[in-house]
Amino acid sequence: MLVKQGYRLFYYNSDKPSLEMDFFIRDADSLVPVEVKAKDGATLSLNKLTEDVRYPDIKYGIKLGYKNIGYNGKFYTFPYFLTFLLKRFLSKKSLEECHRSLTISS
Repeated sequence: MLVKQGYRLFYYNSDKPSLEMDFFIRDADSLVPVEVKAKDGATLSLNKLTEDVRYPDIKYGIKLGYKNIGYNGKFYTFPYFLTFLLKRFLSKKSLEECHRSLTISS
């Protein structure tokens, strides 16, 4: 679905330290890691990428799964069926606008 929206998808895997991310996409201001979860579980790599100062281009992440819409201060959670709206969400000019649009729609 992301490819149909025009995104070029990139996968990342590193052994040092152990880090794996399903996809990376870009918004207007940053590099956005996207993790797709089949089950509800920890998102260690997503947490690591959004917290580590070595990745200044990453301001937030996105987790796709069976959960409802949410934001925990580090990443946004979207249910799979809303993936088609990601491009619209990411086209916002700033993270604050993205957060405001998520809060209004919840």
